[in-house]
Amino acid sequence: MPEGIKVAMISTGEEVLHGDITDTNAAWLSRLFFQQGFRLHRRTTVGDSKDDICSELLQASLKSDVVIVNGGLGPTTDDLTAEAASMAMGVELVLNRSWVDVLEQMFSKSGREMPKSNIKQAMLPEGAELLDNPIGTACGFACHLNECWLFFTPGVPSEFTKMVEEQVLPRIRSAFPDNPAFVCDRFYTFGLSEANLNDSLSGVALSPDSEMGYRSSLPFIEVKLFSPSSLSDDEKKIGDIVGVLGDNLVSRDQPMREAVAAKLGKHNVTLSVAEQFTAGNLTSWLSESDIFQGILQQGWVMSSCQQPELADKNALAAALAMATAAREKTQSAIALACGCESAEGEVSIAMSTPVGDWGQTLKFRRRWPVNDRRSLISTAMLDMVRRWTEDKDVIGQYMSMTCVEELYLPAQS
Repeated sequence: MPEGIKVAMISTGEEVLHGDITDTNAAWLSRLFFQQGFRLHRRTTVGDSKDDICSELLQASLKSDVVIVNGGLGPTTDDLTAEAASMAMGVELVLNRSWVDVLEQMFSKSGREMPKSNIKQAMLPEGAELLDNPIGTACGFACHLNECWLFFTPGVPSEFTKMVEEQVLPRIRSAFPDNPAFVCDRFYTFGLSEANLNDSLSGVALSPDSEMGYRSSLPFIEVKLFSPSSLSDDEKKIGDIVGVLGDNLVSRDQPMREAVAAKLGKHNVTLSVAEQFTAGNLTSWLSESDIFQGILQQGWVMSSCQQPELADKNALAAALAMATAAREKTQSAIALACGCESAEGEVSIAMSTPVGDWGQTLKFRRRWPVNDRRSLISTAMLDMVRRWTEDKDVIGQYMSMTCVEELYLPAQS
């Protein structure tokens, strides 16, 4: 992928520097700018020191075309970013009368008198361009230093994202119109490892301007393809990538849960769930989706077996019976069920549908933490639904688990 312009980000604040809060703003900006074709080449964090911030501004302005500075625009004494900017630029801070008017109107509408300390937020480096903040008291500002564009933004995430999207990005696009925009094609996989994905996809010949990345977040591994927006799917080799991922590609451009919900909702298919080993993990996961609100009929959470040996006796038949009972009880189109975990680390899961019932007993290949095992089993259960809706073999192949037994019971039997 070509370098394009060089963009840097400076995050400020002791709480960010020392890990008291997670710098979600930096992660969000990196993703957004990468997709827009303005990839970051540098990210730094500086504490609440005027001299340190000033020094970092000077260094970044010499190495970058654009610098995004985040935080330190509040009304308190430890908010020093505007002062550091004026020091780096060699200018004075001046009162921006228009922002004072905005602040006074803001407080007046809420029936409060504006504290004197808020005046500090209207003190900007001389010659700086004000960046509007319609949802907070900290305006942003933009200026030039050493032929570099500097954009100063508030640290509150909602204010930061709105200002970047509405104020900062349009100015950068205008300043660098020839910088190509990129699109991100996302492929969500389940049941494959990062190493396996990397080896399998290494044979896909991407265009010189495209780049592939991976994001592992159990139970999924997301494959991301960044390409110039001008390329067609054929040029991006989308078909080749889909072919390599095969049945383990659970969704494209949206998470698996939303993709399955969309398919079920389109055909008014309802679903019920009965859980033992997963302890409500699947029901909770599905309930968090707005689309699944009208699909999920009911979820039962039953206590897991206190004696693991009990799970070894007809465990698969028990899971199938549980799924059938759940479907009949709720009159839903589909029901999913999982039993207990055996002493050997095996869990039986089942799906009941109008055309037949499927069951499988899965064994973990290694001793994952219990919450990870529950997440893997929950995803395998939903994957049975996904495969059924796509007319694929309901029983999948997963590198994290082995299917030691499977069973299909046609509806007529």
